[in-house]
Amino acid sequence: MLKNYLKVAVKVLLRRKVFTGISLFAISMTLVVLMLCVAFLDHVFGPMAPETRQDRTLVITNVLMRGDGNTWGSSVGYKLIDTFARDIPGVELLSIASRGDSVDTYVNNDKITSRLKRTDGAFWKLLDFTFLEGRPYTAQEVDDAQSVAVISRAARERFFGDRSALGGRIEVEGRFLQVIGVVENVSPMRDIPSAEIYAPITTAKSAAYRDELMGGFMALALARTQADIPLIQDEWRSRLKRVELPENYKVIVAPFETPFEAFARRMPLGDRVDDTSQAWKVQAAFAFVAVLFMLLPTVNLVNLNMSRIVERSSEIGVRKAFGASSRTLVGQFIVENIVLTAVGGFIAWVIAFLLLRAFTASGVLPYADLQLNARVFGWALLITLAFGLLSGAYPAWRMSRLHPAQCLQGGSR
Repeated sequence: MLKNYLKVAVKVLLRRKVFTGISLFAISMTLVVLMLCVAFLDHVFGPMAPETRQDRTLVITNVLMRGDGNTWGSSVGYKLIDTFARDIPGVELLSIASRGDSVDTYVNNDKITSRLKRTDGAFWKLLDFTFLEGRPYTAQEVDDAQSVAVISRAARERFFGDRSALGGRIEVEGRFLQVIGVVENVSPMRDIPSAEIYAPITTAKSAAYRDELMGGFMALALARTQADIPLIQDEWRSRLKRVELPENYKVIVAPFETPFEAFARRMPLGDRVDDTSQAWKVQAAFAFVAVLFMLLPTVNLVNLNMSRIVERSSEIGVRKAFGASSRTLVGQFIVENIVLTAVGGFIAWVIAFLLLRAFTASGVLPYADLQLNARVFGWALLITLAFGLLSGAYPAWRMSRLHPAQCLQGGSR
Protein backbone atom coordinates (compact mmCIF):
# COMPACT_ATOMS: atom_id res chain seq x y z
CA MET A 1 0.00 0.00 0.00
CA LEU A 2 2.85 2.37 0.82
CA LYS A 3 4.21 1.88 -2.70
CA ASN A 4 0.88 2.97 -4.16
CA TYR A 5 0.76 5.95 -1.80
CA LEU A 6 4.17 7.07 -3.06
CA LYS A 7 3.20 6.68 -6.72
CA VAL A 8 0.06 8.76 -6.24
CA ALA A 9 1.97 11.35 -4.21
CA VAL A 10 4.56 11.88 -6.94
CA LYS A 11 1.93 12.20 -9.66
CA VAL A 12 -0.16 14.65 -7.63
CA LEU A 13 2.85 16.86 -6.84
CA LEU A 14 3.94 16.92 -10.48
CA ARG A 15 0.40 17.79 -11.59
CA ARG A 16 0.18 20.87 -9.31
CA LYS A 17 3.50 22.46 -10.24
CA VAL A 18 2.72 25.98 -9.00
CA PHE A 19 1.45 24.76 -5.66
CA THR A 20 4.39 22.36 -5.37
CA GLY A 21 6.87 25.16 -6.13
CA ILE A 22 5.37 27.52 -3.55
CA SER A 23 5.27 24.78 -0.93
CA LEU A 24 8.86 23.71 -1.62
CA PHE A 25 10.08 27.28 -1.28
CA ALA A 26 8.34 27.75 2.08
CA ILE A 27 9.50 24.39 3.40
CA SER A 28 13.10 24.66 2.24
CA MET A 29 13.63 28.21 3.54
CA THR A 30 12.21 27.29 6.95
CA LEU A 31 14.35 24.17 7.17
CA VAL A 32 17.47 26.01 6.00
CA VAL A 33 17.25 28.40 8.94
CA LEU A 34 16.62 25.54 11.37
CA MET A 35 19.54 23.51 9.97
CA LEU A 36 21.86 26.49 10.26
CA CYS A 37 20.80 26.96 13.89
CA VAL A 38 21.31 23.27 14.66
CA ALA A 39 24.74 23.31 12.97
CA PHE A 40 25.75 26.34 15.04
CA LEU A 41 24.57 24.75 18.30
CA ASP A 42 26.42 21.54 17.40
CA HIS A 43 29.55 23.57 16.71
CA VAL A 44 29.34 25.09 20.19
CA PHE A 45 28.08 22.15 22.26
CA GLY A 46 28.53 18.96 20.23
CA PRO A 47 31.17 16.33 21.03
CA MET A 48 34.08 17.16 18.73
CA ALA A 49 37.83 17.62 19.11
CA PRO A 50 39.18 18.56 21.51
CA GLU A 51 36.04 18.06 23.65
CA THR A 52 35.23 14.52 22.56
CA ARG A 53 34.13 13.20 25.96
CA GLN A 54 31.60 15.79 27.04
CA ASP A 55 29.27 13.11 28.36
CA ARG A 56 31.82 12.46 31.14
CA THR A 57 33.28 15.94 31.55
CA LEU A 58 32.53 18.23 34.48
CA VAL A 59 33.77 21.78 35.01
CA ILE A 60 33.96 24.36 37.77
CA THR A 61 34.05 27.79 36.16
CA ASN A 62 32.44 30.21 38.60
CA VAL A 63 32.16 30.67 42.34
CA LEU A 64 29.77 32.82 44.37
CA MET A 65 30.15 33.74 48.04
CA ARG A 66 27.29 35.32 50.00
CA GLY A 67 26.98 36.82 53.42
CA ASP A 68 24.94 39.41 55.29
CA GLY A 69 24.44 41.99 52.58
CA ASN A 70 27.54 40.84 50.71
CA THR A 71 27.86 38.97 47.42
CA TRP A 72 31.10 38.17 45.63
CA GLY A 73 31.17 36.29 42.34
CA SER A 74 34.01 35.53 39.94
CA SER A 75 35.89 32.76 38.23
CA VAL A 76 37.05 30.06 40.59
CA GLY A 77 40.46 30.40 42.24
CA TYR A 78 43.38 27.97 42.04
CA LYS A 79 43.47 27.31 45.79
CA LEU A 80 39.83 26.20 45.96
CA ILE A 81 40.38 23.60 43.22
CA ASP A 82 43.81 22.47 44.32
CA THR A 83 42.83 22.07 47.99
CA PHE A 84 39.36 20.57 47.74
CA ALA A 85 38.91 18.97 44.28
CA ARG A 86 41.87 16.58 44.34
CA ASP A 87 41.31 12.81 44.68
CA ILE A 88 37.50 12.87 44.48
CA PRO A 89 36.29 9.26 44.09
CA GLY A 90 35.06 8.62 40.56
CA VAL A 91 37.29 11.25 38.93
CA GLU A 92 39.66 9.76 36.38
CA LEU A 93 41.49 13.01 35.57
CA LEU A 94 41.49 16.49 37.09
CA SER A 95 42.96 19.52 35.37
CA ILE A 96 43.36 23.17 36.40
CA ALA A 97 43.62 25.86 33.74
CA SER A 98 43.25 29.60 33.53
CA ARG A 99 40.18 31.07 31.87
CA GLY A 100 42.38 32.86 29.33
CA ASP A 101 43.91 36.32 29.01
CA SER A 102 44.88 38.54 26.09
CA VAL A 103 48.61 39.05 25.71
CA ASP A 104 50.59 41.20 23.29
CA THR A 105 53.66 39.91 21.49
CA TYR A 106 55.85 41.86 19.08
CA VAL A 107 57.27 40.34 15.91
CA ASN A 108 59.32 42.67 13.69
CA ASN A 109 57.78 45.64 15.55
CA ASP A 110 54.26 44.38 14.75
CA LYS A 111 51.99 43.81 17.73
CA ILE A 112 50.22 40.45 17.79
CA THR A 113 47.41 39.96 20.30
CA SER A 114 46.77 36.36 21.32
CA ARG A 115 44.71 34.50 23.87
CA LEU A 116 46.91 32.84 26.48
CA LYS A 117 45.74 29.92 28.57
CA ARG A 118 47.94 28.55 31.36
CA THR A 119 47.36 24.88 32.15
CA ASP A 120 48.74 21.89 34.00
CA GLY A 121 49.95 18.68 32.35
CA ALA A 122 46.65 16.82 32.85
CA PHE A 123 44.95 19.33 30.54
CA TRP A 124 46.47 17.56 27.52
CA LYS A 125 45.30 14.13 28.69
CA LEU A 126 41.74 15.21 29.43
CA LEU A 127 41.22 16.99 26.10
CA ASP A 128 41.88 15.43 22.68
CA PHE A 129 43.80 18.11 20.79
CA THR A 130 44.99 17.42 17.26
CA PHE A 131 48.76 18.00 17.17
CA LEU A 132 50.13 19.24 13.86
CA GLU A 133 53.68 19.42 15.17
CA GLY A 134 55.52 18.33 18.29
CA ARG A 135 53.94 17.33 21.59
CA PRO A 136 52.26 18.72 24.72
CA TYR A 137 54.21 19.68 27.80
CA THR A 138 54.22 17.18 30.64
CA ALA A 139 53.29 17.41 34.32
CA GLN A 140 57.00 17.31 35.17
CA GLU A 141 57.73 20.26 32.90
CA VAL A 142 54.92 22.16 34.63
CA ASP A 143 56.31 21.30 38.09
CA ASP A 144 59.76 22.47 36.95
CA ALA A 145 58.31 25.71 35.51
CA GLN A 146 59.91 24.98 32.15
CA SER A 147 59.71 27.86 29.65
CA VAL A 148 57.78 25.89 27.02
CA ALA A 149 54.59 26.51 25.09
CA VAL A 150 52.11 24.92 22.72
CA ILE A 151 50.58 27.22 20.12
CA SER A 152 47.68 26.98 17.68
CA ARG A 153 48.01 26.72 13.92
CA ALA A 154 46.89 30.35 13.54
CA ALA A 155 49.53 31.48 16.05
CA ARG A 156 52.20 29.56 14.14
CA GLU A 157 51.25 31.42 10.96
CA ARG A 158 51.42 34.77 12.77
CA PHE A 159 54.71 34.16 14.51
CA PHE A 160 56.61 31.93 12.08
CA GLY A 161 54.85 32.16 8.73
CA ASP A 162 55.34 29.02 6.65
CA ARG A 163 58.23 27.75 8.79
CA SER A 164 58.06 25.04 11.39
CA ALA A 165 57.46 26.47 14.85
CA LEU A 166 59.27 23.74 16.80
CA GLY A 167 62.23 25.15 18.69
CA GLY A 168 61.15 28.72 17.98
CA ARG A 169 60.72 31.21 20.81
CA ILE A 170 57.97 33.70 21.55
CA GLU A 171 57.96 36.37 24.25
CA VAL A 172 54.96 36.20 26.57
CA GLU A 173 54.65 38.72 29.41
CA GLY A 174 58.38 39.33 29.48
CA ARG A 175 59.37 35.68 29.36
CA PHE A 176 60.63 33.76 26.33
CA LEU A 177 58.85 30.44 25.78
CA GLN A 178 60.12 27.70 23.48
CA VAL A 179 57.49 26.18 21.22
CA ILE A 180 57.34 22.39 21.59
CA GLY A 181 53.97 21.74 19.94
CA VAL A 182 51.39 23.09 17.49
CA VAL A 183 47.70 22.16 17.71
CA GLU A 184 44.76 22.66 15.41
CA ASN A 185 42.76 25.86 15.93
CA VAL A 186 39.86 25.73 18.38
CA SER A 187 36.88 28.01 17.92
CA PRO A 188 36.53 30.75 20.57
CA MET A 189 32.91 29.60 20.88
CA ARG A 190 34.39 26.66 22.82
CA ASP A 191 35.59 28.70 25.75
CA ILE A 192 37.07 25.85 27.80
CA PRO A 193 39.80 24.60 25.40
CA SER A 194 40.16 27.64 23.14
CA ALA A 195 43.42 29.63 23.08
CA GLU A 196 46.27 30.52 20.76
CA ILE A 197 49.09 30.09 23.26
CA TYR A 198 49.18 27.44 25.99
CA ALA A 199 51.82 27.64 28.70
CA PRO A 200 52.45 25.93 32.06
CA ILE A 201 50.65 27.50 35.02
CA THR A 202 53.98 27.79 36.80
CA THR A 203 55.33 30.24 34.20
CA ALA A 204 53.05 32.99 35.55
CA LYS A 205 54.73 36.18 36.73
CA SER A 206 53.68 35.61 40.32
CA ALA A 207 52.74 32.58 42.43
CA ALA A 208 50.10 34.57 44.33
CA TYR A 209 47.37 32.66 42.48
CA ARG A 210 48.11 29.62 44.67
CA ASP A 211 46.53 31.35 47.69
CA GLU A 212 43.34 32.60 46.03
CA LEU A 213 39.88 31.07 46.44
CA MET A 214 38.44 33.36 43.77
CA GLY A 215 39.51 34.38 40.33
CA GLY A 216 41.08 33.45 37.02
CA PHE A 217 40.85 29.65 36.83
CA MET A 218 38.62 26.70 36.03
CA ALA A 219 38.64 23.01 36.84
CA LEU A 220 38.05 20.19 34.39
CA ALA A 221 37.27 16.68 35.58
CA LEU A 222 36.77 13.49 33.62
CA ALA A 223 34.45 11.05 35.37
CA ARG A 224 35.20 7.35 35.01
CA THR A 225 31.59 6.70 34.00
CA GLN A 226 28.44 8.78 33.66
CA ALA A 227 27.07 6.99 36.71
CA ASP A 228 29.90 8.53 38.78
CA ILE A 229 28.83 12.11 38.02
CA PRO A 230 26.15 12.46 40.76
CA LEU A 231 28.55 10.91 43.30
CA ILE A 232 31.30 13.34 42.31
CA GLN A 233 28.91 16.28 42.66
CA ASP A 234 27.72 15.12 46.09
CA GLU A 235 31.29 14.68 47.32
CA TRP A 236 32.21 18.15 46.02
CA ARG A 237 29.27 19.74 47.86
CA SER A 238 30.34 18.10 51.09
CA ARG A 239 33.92 19.33 50.66
CA LEU A 240 32.76 22.90 50.03
CA LYS A 241 31.30 22.94 53.54
CA ARG A 242 34.86 22.73 54.91
CA VAL A 243 36.07 25.84 53.08
CA GLU A 244 37.14 28.64 55.42
CA LEU A 245 35.41 31.67 53.96
CA PRO A 246 36.59 35.26 54.32
CA GLU A 247 35.02 37.38 57.02
CA ASN A 248 31.39 38.46 56.36
CA TYR A 249 30.76 35.51 54.02
CA LYS A 250 28.78 32.46 55.07
CA VAL A 251 27.84 30.50 51.93
CA ILE A 252 29.88 29.41 48.92
CA VAL A 253 28.36 28.18 45.65
CA ALA A 254 30.73 26.63 43.08
CA PRO A 255 28.86 24.05 40.98
CA PHE A 256 30.63 21.02 39.53
CA GLU A 257 28.60 20.66 36.32
CA THR A 258 28.68 19.78 32.65
CA PRO A 259 29.98 22.34 30.13
CA PHE A 260 26.43 22.97 28.88
CA GLU A 261 25.18 23.52 32.44
CA ALA A 262 28.03 25.99 33.00
CA PHE A 263 26.98 27.83 29.84
CA ALA A 264 23.33 27.87 30.95
CA ARG A 265 24.28 29.35 34.31
CA ARG A 266 25.89 32.34 32.58
CA MET A 267 22.77 33.08 30.55
CA PRO A 268 20.17 35.66 31.70
CA LEU A 269 17.80 32.76 32.46
CA GLY A 270 20.39 31.14 34.71
CA ASP A 271 20.51 31.30 38.49
CA ARG A 272 23.88 31.60 40.18
CA VAL A 273 22.53 31.64 43.74
CA ASP A 274 22.46 27.84 44.13
CA ASP A 275 24.12 24.89 42.42
CA THR A 276 21.04 23.24 40.91
CA SER A 277 21.24 22.67 37.17
CA GLN A 278 19.99 25.51 34.98
CA ALA A 279 20.28 23.58 31.72
CA TRP A 280 16.56 22.85 31.46
CA LYS A 281 15.78 26.57 31.25
CA VAL A 282 18.02 27.11 28.24
CA GLN A 283 16.82 23.88 26.60
CA ALA A 284 13.22 24.99 27.09
CA ALA A 285 14.05 28.41 25.61
CA PHE A 286 15.69 26.80 22.56
CA ALA A 287 12.68 24.50 22.08
CA PHE A 288 10.23 27.39 22.46
CA VAL A 289 12.03 29.50 19.86
CA ALA A 290 12.19 26.53 17.45
CA VAL A 291 8.46 25.80 17.83
CA LEU A 292 7.60 29.49 17.50
CA PHE A 293 9.71 29.77 14.36
CA MET A 294 8.05 26.70 12.82
CA LEU A 295 4.53 27.75 13.80
CA LEU A 296 3.92 30.42 11.14
CA PRO A 297 5.19 28.45 8.13
CA THR A 298 3.33 25.39 9.43
CA VAL A 299 0.06 27.34 9.58
CA ASN A 300 0.67 28.71 6.08
CA LEU A 301 1.41 25.23 4.77
CA VAL A 302 -1.73 23.87 6.45
CA ASN A 303 -3.77 26.49 4.56
CA LEU A 304 -2.04 25.58 1.30
CA ASN A 305 -2.71 21.90 1.93
CA MET A 306 -6.36 22.63 2.69
CA SER A 307 -6.68 24.46 -0.64
CA ARG A 308 -5.00 21.60 -2.46
CA ILE A 309 -7.20 18.99 -0.84
CA VAL A 310 -10.39 21.00 -1.48
CA GLU A 311 -9.49 20.97 -5.19
CA ARG A 312 -9.43 17.18 -4.95
CA SER A 313 -12.78 16.92 -3.15
CA SER A 314 -14.39 15.08 -6.07
CA GLU A 315 -11.61 12.50 -6.04
CA ILE A 316 -12.08 12.09 -2.28
CA GLY A 317 -15.85 11.68 -2.70
CA VAL A 318 -15.47 9.00 -5.37
CA ARG A 319 -12.93 7.07 -3.27
CA LYS A 320 -15.15 7.26 -0.18
CA ALA A 321 -18.18 6.15 -2.23
CA PHE A 322 -16.23 3.07 -3.37
CA GLY A 323 -15.36 2.16 0.21
CA ALA A 324 -12.07 3.98 0.96
CA SER A 325 -11.76 4.39 4.72
CA SER A 326 -10.87 7.64 6.47
CA ARG A 327 -7.66 5.96 7.62
CA THR A 328 -6.67 5.20 4.02
CA LEU A 329 -7.31 8.78 2.91
CA VAL A 330 -5.46 10.27 5.86
CA GLY A 331 -2.52 7.97 5.14
CA GLN A 332 -2.46 9.04 1.49
CA PHE A 333 -2.47 12.76 2.25
CA ILE A 334 0.15 12.46 4.99
CA VAL A 335 2.45 10.46 2.69
CA GLU A 336 2.02 13.12 0.01
CA ASN A 337 2.95 15.85 2.46
CA ILE A 338 5.95 13.92 3.82
CA VAL A 339 7.20 13.36 0.27
CA LEU A 340 6.84 17.08 -0.42
CA THR A 341 8.59 17.96 2.83
CA ALA A 342 11.36 15.42 2.19
CA VAL A 343 12.10 17.03 -1.19
CA GLY A 344 12.10 20.43 0.51
CA GLY A 345 14.38 19.01 3.20
CA PHE A 346 16.86 17.79 0.57
CA ILE A 347 16.88 21.21 -1.08
CA ALA A 348 17.35 22.81 2.33
CA TRP A 349 20.23 20.44 3.11
CA VAL A 350 22.05 21.42 -0.09
CA ILE A 351 21.52 25.15 0.53
CA ALA A 352 22.56 24.87 4.18
CA PHE A 353 25.68 22.89 3.18
CA LEU A 354 26.75 25.61 0.73
CA LEU A 355 25.97 28.44 3.18
CA LEU A 356 27.95 26.78 5.98
CA ARG A 357 30.94 26.26 3.70
CA ALA A 358 30.80 29.89 2.64
CA PHE A 359 30.44 31.08 6.23
CA THR A 360 33.39 28.96 7.39
CA ALA A 361 35.55 30.22 4.52
CA SER A 362 34.63 33.85 5.23
CA GLY A 363 36.36 33.86 8.62
CA VAL A 364 33.57 35.89 10.22
CA LEU A 365 33.74 33.50 13.18
CA PRO A 366 37.46 32.77 13.78
CA TYR A 367 38.47 29.11 13.45
CA ALA A 368 34.86 28.05 12.90
CA ASP A 369 34.24 24.72 11.17
CA LEU A 370 30.47 24.54 10.82
CA GLN A 371 29.34 21.44 9.01
CA LEU A 372 26.38 19.14 8.44
CA ASN A 373 27.68 16.07 10.24
CA ALA A 374 25.71 12.96 11.22
CA ARG A 375 24.26 14.62 14.34
CA VAL A 376 23.06 17.68 12.41
CA PHE A 377 21.67 15.43 9.65
CA GLY A 378 19.77 13.40 12.24
CA TRP A 379 18.19 16.49 13.76
CA ALA A 380 17.42 17.86 10.30
CA LEU A 381 15.70 14.60 9.35
CA LEU A 382 13.66 14.67 12.57
CA ILE A 383 12.64 18.30 12.01
CA THR A 384 11.71 17.56 8.40
CA LEU A 385 9.46 14.64 9.36
CA ALA A 386 7.86 16.64 12.18
CA PHE A 387 7.22 19.55 9.82
CA GLY A 388 5.63 17.24 7.27
CA LEU A 389 3.39 15.56 9.83
CA LEU A 390 2.31 18.80 11.51
CA SER A 391 1.39 20.52 8.27
CA GLY A 392 -0.32 17.50 6.69
CA ALA A 393 -2.15 15.71 9.48
CA TYR A 394 -4.89 18.26 10.20
CA PRO A 395 -5.98 18.95 6.56
CA ALA A 396 -5.98 15.21 5.86
CA TRP A 397 -8.09 14.44 8.92
CA ARG A 398 -10.47 17.31 8.14
CA MET A 399 -11.20 16.15 4.61
CA SER A 400 -11.40 12.47 5.54
CA ARG A 401 -14.33 13.30 7.85
CA LEU A 402 -16.52 14.71 5.08
CA HIS A 403 -19.50 12.78 3.72
CA PRO A 404 -19.05 11.49 0.15
CA ALA A 405 -21.97 13.60 -1.12
CA GLN A 406 -20.46 16.74 0.38
CA CYS A 407 -17.11 15.95 -1.21
CA LEU A 408 -18.72 15.46 -4.62
CA GLN A 409 -20.37 18.87 -4.24
CA GLY A 410 -16.89 20.38 -3.68
CA GLY A 411 -17.60 21.48 -0.08
CA SER A 412 -15.23 21.48 2.87
CA ARG A 413 -17.45 22.68 5.66
